[in-house]
Order: sequence, then structure tokens, then C-alpha cells
Amino acid sequence: MRWDEVQERFPNEWVVLEATKAYSKEGQRFIEEMSVINSYEDSTKALKRYSELHQEDPHREYCFFHTSRPEVVARERYIGIRGPR
Repeated sequence: MRWDEVQERFPNEWVVLEATKAYSKEGQRFIEEMSVINSYEDSTKALKRYSELHQEDPHREYCFFHTSRPEVVARERYIGIRGPR
């Protein structure tokens, strides 16, 4: 689904998503296509579900957003090896 389809189907809700098509640019992750896993009225429930999914399979690209947002853009997290402290 595209974000406009998600917004139409789940108005004014929190949605937990899996990105199926995304790209990175200047430290941000732009999600073009996604699959909706769950929807919630409460952000804490969405965060809990996101955390569960991320623990089950950390290599998949899960996220959660409120459908009032105009676009689905997330700050890109750097995951790598830390150097000596």
C-alpha cells in the first residue's frame, strides 16, 4: 500500500507497518510502499506491538506512524560497530 491508501483506510489512527519499498537520503528513510500489520487508537499499544515485532525479527523494517502525518519519513538509525571509547 501507499501512504495515501493507508491514511484513507485507517484515518486518525496509529499504524504499525512493515516497509516493502523504501530508500535513504540525507539521514532519512523514505517509505514508499508498506504493509499494515496493526492499527491502534493508542500510541502506547502501537509502540508495544512494534517492539514485539522488532524483537521477533530485527532484520525486517518495522515502524509505526500516526496517519495524520503528511508523509512517512523516519530518521535513519545507524546500526554498526562502535569504535573504542
